[in-house]
Amino acid sequence: MEKIFQAVYKDGVLRPDEPLLLAEMQRVNVLIMDSLATDNDLAGYFAPEQWAEAAHDRITRDDAREALSAISGSLSDAVTAQRQER
Repeated sequence: MEKIFQAVYKDGVLRPDEPLLLAEMQRVNVLIMDSLATDNDLAGYFAPEQWAEAAHDRITRDDAREALSAISGSLSDAVTAQRQER
């Protein structure tokens, strides 16, 4: 099984932001990446709270089409401009 999740390191213990389906005392391999240092990874672009809020969004395909149709020009240019505003 492979799972990517957000966690916080506190008092010598790595604490996941969400429950993990693991057996008690199950051994796992851990790869640590500073989520803020990964420029091309969206997981580090948003705070864990923002991801949690977005998980409850109910966006339909028509909602996405309508939003995308409002973008004039290149989607890439629109995303770059929005990031520069932050």
